Amino acid sequence: MLAPLVPAPASATVTSTLALWNMNEPAISWVLADGSGNGINGTIGSEVVRTGSTEKFGYLKPNTPPAHPGHVDQVSSSRLNPGTRDYAITLRLRWTNSFGNIIQKGQSATAGGYFKLQAPRGIVQCMFRGASGQGGVGSGRALNDGAWHTVECMRSATQVVMTVDGVIVARHAGATGNISNSVPLSIAGKTHCDQVTITCDYWVGEMDWVRIDAGP
Repeated sequence: MLAPLVPAPASATVTSTLALWNMNEPAISWVLADGSGNGINGTIGSEVVRTGSTEKFGYLKPNTPPAHPGHVDQVSSSRLNPGTRDYAITLRLRWTNSFGNIIQKGQSATAGGYFKLQAPRGIVQCMFRGASGQGGVGSGRALNDGAWHTVECMRSATQVVMTVDGVIVARHAGATGNISNSVPLSIAGKTHCDQVTITCDYWVGEMDWVRIDAGP
């Protein structure tokens, strides 16, 4: 698919790319390779379809046992913790279903806070929860129309901002503070879940790439 030529993050202080997963691995590879040069590689879930240019996450009934850990990509690196830095997650994706967690690091009960992007009813929501509070924004409209969309969620010291296809669509003023946990970053669902007491919230669709930018 297209290379990640997207607008700069909504805050000029988010200055460098921390990780870039182009999702263009061949079918024989299970390594989610970091194209940024920083070596933050991950693992591709055993159920993920690799087309050579994108990854496809197949349909699963929402919140229905059993859990499918192979549906999820994972990246284990403490460098992906936002800490107190400005921090931005940008993705290019398309889908038609109306549920699922797109990307996250941590979950609601995780010590140290967490962030996530999810898509209930096809509306993308982004939330950061840290030591100073919680801030969330949403796309305002459903994006699960089967077309490619580029979504960015940026957290700074004073606000959370969402951009869709290069246009800022939402801002939330307020500090979220330090976010640092020991949970892997996961793509297309949760890692700590069983579909019984904790739902896995698997996202269904196709991703072209994911990029993390962070301040110093």
